[in-house]
Amino acid sequence: MTLQWTAVASFLYTEIAVILLLCIPFISAQRWQKIFNFQFWGKIATYWNRAFLAIIVILVVLFLDAVREVRKYSAVHTLNTDSKQFPNAYDHVHMKLFRAQRNLYIAGFSLFLWLALRRLITLITQLASADGNSDALKCQAESSSDAAKKCMEENEAIKRAMNRGKSDDQRILCNENAELHKHIQKLQDEIKKNAEALRKSQSEVHAVKKQSDSLSREYDRLIQEHADLQKRVDKLDKKGQ
Repeated sequence: MTLQWTAVASFLYTEIAVILLLCIPFISAQRWQKIFNFQFWGKIATYWNRAFLAIIVILVVLFLDAVREVRKYSAVHTLNTDSKQFPNAYDHVHMKLFRAQRNLYIAGFSLFLWLALRRLITLITQLASADGNSDALKCQAESSSDAAKKCMEENEAIKRAMNRGKSDDQRILCNENAELHKHIQKLQDEIKKNAEALRKSQSEVHAVKKQSDSLSREYDRLIQEHADLQKRVDKLDKKGQ
């Protein structure tokens, strides 16, 4: 294996190790984001896009070169059908074809994993940001829920106070109504007593009036009898003279 393909194979193994490390389940996305926010990554961030594109270009060139080599040795392998006459040449072509196919797989997988690694890091960063936003939204929702509970409790307290005030007012009104009813009943009783006393007094007045009338008639009768007796006495005196 030449130096360039050794470097590509090492790069492929490094990609596999980094991807496996990023896929470890007990390391959260927030922790990876903290690691990505180190000053070291901030310093190389300005060169990251250029290096990413440069590596893609290199891998694409190597992949196309491997495709060319595979097509070349595949064509030669189909032409050299007489392997008995030139066994060494056939083995040499077969070895070249194997190396070209190996290089093709190495370059292809390196390019694919490089793009997948970039996407994986982006997704981890987005997931960490989403988790942070969800935590903030959760705290905000909890604070809103607490505020809503406090408002509901205050509303319940106000309702209970209003109900107590209404019940107190109702009790006061009931007591006042009961007192008024008792006072009205007392006044009605007094009115009845006064009416009965008035009827009694009217009956007594009527009886006194009747008695006075009878006395007046008796008095008139006595006066008339006295006058008659006085006349008789006067006549008797005149006759005696």
